Amino acid sequence: MQAVRRVGQVLRLFGPDTGALTAAEVADRIGLNRTTAHRYCVSLVTAGLLDRGPQAGTFAPGALLFQLGAFALRRQEVMRLAPPHMQRLAARTHLTAVLSLWGSSGPIVSHVEEDTSGDVLLTVRVGTQLTLETAQAQVFLAYRQDQLQVDRLLGNLGLVDQTRIRGQIKAIRESGVAVLRSASRGITAMAVPVFNEYGICATLALLGISNLMSGEAESPQVVALQGAANALTAELGGIGSPLDAGPPSVHHRL
Repeated sequence: MQAVRRVGQVLRLFGPDTGALTAAEVADRIGLNRTTAHRYCVSLVTAGLLDRGPQAGTFAPGALLFQLGAFALRRQEVMRLAPPHMQRLAARTHLTAVLSLWGSSGPIVSHVEEDTSGDVLLTVRVGTQLTLETAQAQVFLAYRQDQLQVDRLLGNLGLVDQTRIRGQIKAIRESGVAVLRSASRGITAMAVPVFNEYGICATLALLGISNLMSGEAESPQVVALQGAANALTAELGGIGSPLDAGPPSVHHRL
């Protein structure tokens, strides 16, 4: 843990006014001896977190930091652009709109917009980790470029569940929409992908009481959900889904 803290201290030294540092400067600023500071800097170069700087003996932020920074900015962008679309979607459908981003092993609920005009309000907490059984997770699995990770995640399930979810993923790729109905809870969730220029970056979902929701392809709720996701995708400069060319069918799981 001390090594991790030291790495954080080293990386925090860089900023708009500090593009490169020597190991001696790193040592002086965080209170290390120069040999230890040099060892940390060289190890961070090996890890891709630092690069050799423009002058001999200096170190600068590495390619991996830029990659992670770009990823973080893209996540912030969808979080910034999504709320107005979600507010209009919730008001139009009188349902709860949910934006999820991919976490370490599944979707995380990242923003929620509720419609409070009705007598019943169904919602979900921001920060909730969604399971692979959810509509949002299966949309992510259907469109993720890293199919090796998909295989690893599904490999943690039993054979029956794996087979079932793989079938659902195939149907989602064909339709572009996932609809999950929980008969025991009387709840329905429908989800669609949101794309940026790199591929799927989020899912947009509607959540509500089953008898208030229709999963038919041409239902106002499905059309509104897809319209909001397409508008958000366009704002993000996304590549869109190749499935948009034809009318969607909808995948149900009872």
